[in-house]
Amino acid sequence: MVTRTQLQQRLATLTEERSTWWSTFTQITAYLLPWNGRYYRNDRNRGQRRGQNILDTTATHALGVLSAGMMSGLTSPARPWFILKTEDADLNKSYQAKLWLAQVSRKILDLFNQSNTYRALHMIYEELGAFGTSASLILPDFKRTIWHYPITAGRYMIAANWRGEVDTVYREFEVTVSNLVREFGKDKVSQSVLSLFSRGNLDSWVPVVHVIEPRSDRSGYGSLGFPWRSTYFEAGSDTPLREGGFETFPGLVPRWATPGGDVYGHGPGWTALGAIKQLQQESLRKGQAIDYATDPPLAVPSTLKNRDLNRLPGGITYYDGVQSVSPIKSLFDVQLDLNAVIGDIQDIRERINRSFFVDVFLMIQQRTNDRMTVPEISALQEEKMLMLGPVLERLHTELLIPLVDMAFSELVQRNQLPAPPMELQGHELSIEVISILAQAQKAVATNTIDRYTTALGSIAGLRPEVLDNFNVDEWAKIYADRLGVDERLLVPGAQVALIRKQKAQDQARAQQVTQDEQAASTAQKLGSIPEHGSVLNNLQGYR
Repeated sequence: MVTRTQLQQRLATLTEERSTWWSTFTQITAYLLPWNGRYYRNDRNRGQRRGQNILDTTATHALGVLSAGMMSGLTSPARPWFILKTEDADLNKSYQAKLWLAQVSRKILDLFNQSNTYRALHMIYEELGAFGTSASLILPDFKRTIWHYPITAGRYMIAANWRGEVDTVYREFEVTVSNLVREFGKDKVSQSVLSLFSRGNLDSWVPVVHVIEPRSDRSGYGSLGFPWRSTYFEAGSDTPLREGGFETFPGLVPRWATPGGDVYGHGPGWTALGAIKQLQQESLRKGQAIDYATDPPLAVPSTLKNRDLNRLPGGITYYDGVQSVSPIKSLFDVQLDLNAVIGDIQDIRERINRSFFVDVFLMIQQRTNDRMTVPEISALQEEKMLMLGPVLERLHTELLIPLVDMAFSELVQRNQLPAPPMELQGHELSIEVISILAQAQKAVATNTIDRYTTALGSIAGLRPEVLDNFNVDEWAKIYADRLGVDERLLVPGAQVALIRKQKAQDQARAQQVTQDEQAASTAQKLGSIPEHGSVLNNLQGYR
């Protein structure tokens, strides 16, 4: 079994490794997201003003657009953003299988709505855009089934496995004495904490370390033999507060991008940091220039020393003596072209907005040409989605799919899911993200389909036989999939075949009825003609 000394040694190693990222993290906090990031142990629950370095809030607003756009575009609480499927395409067409998978998907979405999932996701997107890395733990909860514990930058250290996947989280935080005793019990806390509790110092803060890492020795029983170790201990105490484990890694640690195999990620905040600092500097200089122009330093004769100067418009200042020039004048004139400064500031703002993909999330609202054609809009959408595509794929892998998988596992353990149908036995489930942004990525492919069908339609006017190359049924399926059409609106292939068979039978019966009516009408007309013998009899006089 691992000892506390070994955990402390690894904590020191991971802390040292994170220290190389510390400088950039603190700058991002100072210039972009002042209320996030905790870099000192006692830096908590303090209400003093932050963000004194921020004079122009363009970057903070751009980050807000990014996080809100990711929230509504990837995991909107107002609409389903994932579906469950199997690897067997034919099995996905089974009515019983589709019904059960839809029920389970709704159960998971209800679980997210009842917990703090969406509040945690918004913070994840915010920290992801700012620091390039975000972290949150999902732990079982008695009332809500699951509960998220977001961790801000500076409060955690991470490590990755051979494949570059984060599998270790060390986090440091402080807890009040009352909460520590309530959570772990009097028999687990240290003597110093117990002494504070007995004296009534319930709101004193105690530093705690939580370790989640792969367990190499799984010889223990119960949770002590789970693949991931979970250990709580007080900083400075040799006795662990709690030891347990998890069957799956309970951390969500998405990263924007990890060039060169880095463990921590780089994001828009890193890209825009230089422009953000430049914007604050130029905003300061612009304000100073305006101050110099509107309230310049004055050259005042010594005779007015210790005299009141009325510098308001229309004010009067009395002095003795007559002089040929005004006794009060500007010490020096500031002749600054503010238009050039404002133009440069606007250019910096645009660079910051591009770094945070504001133009992607506000693409339609910021459209200047109201007469854009459909192909032009499609090309613009395709260009923007290509810029965001790699990030979305990474978030699917490191955030959304693990989140759904954790929720599903917890519901299974609590026996809160309906029994699956027999045809699903032995089949693994897969998770497909169908959020707005995911569908926008897929919808880009409809541009080529639209161009193909438009060209095909124009050729069909000249050569109708070209339509023999067009598979209408497959077109309907592929187009619906690219647009994310709800499966309930689509008729299964087998049912389509039955509908067509019924239509063919109805059409055949209608044709038969028409033929019978025509035959009856013909027979009726023939019945009105005199018989052949009667005609001959009428002609007897002419023989």
